[in-house]
Amino acid sequence: MHLTARVLLLSVTLLPLAGCAALQGKSSAPAEPGMATEFAPAVETQSLEAMGSGQSVAALDRTSEAEKQAALAAAPGGGELGRQIVALGAPADTGLWVQTSLVKAVTKGSVRAPNGKVLAVELRPGSGAALMSLSAYQALGIGLTELPEMVILGS
Repeated sequence: MHLTARVLLLSVTLLPLAGCAALQGKSSAPAEPGMATEFAPAVETQSLEAMGSGQSVAALDRTSEAEKQAALAAAPGGGELGRQIVALGAPADTGLWVQTSLVKAVTKGSVRAPNGKVLAVELRPGSGAALMSLSAYQALGIGLTELPEMVILGS
């Protein structure tokens, strides 16, 4: 092969690599993040007790003991609609109720707790997780932080 052909072949081969130096430092791989150099400013906090704005459970539970006892004494409703884990509903929403996806309209029914107690409640339509009123939690003797599996009974 002639010298000019070799030089030409070498030039054509190496010419594209000459542009690589211009792209140096522009990698397609993400750069590793460095150490944080800025921090959020400190904030002043207070305990809930110091704020004094909390209300007791008794202050929020507006259903009378007589209403709770009557609901506990009522005969269980119709057949089982299903079982659901319930969470505490809005404490300001008073009464004995369960919001559940098992009903399509407001109706009367009852719930059976894991402790065997049965309580007559208003069944309200909902979606997603079931919610139960503060008064229903109290009437059934369930702790407010518990997530019990309840048997939902129709009327």
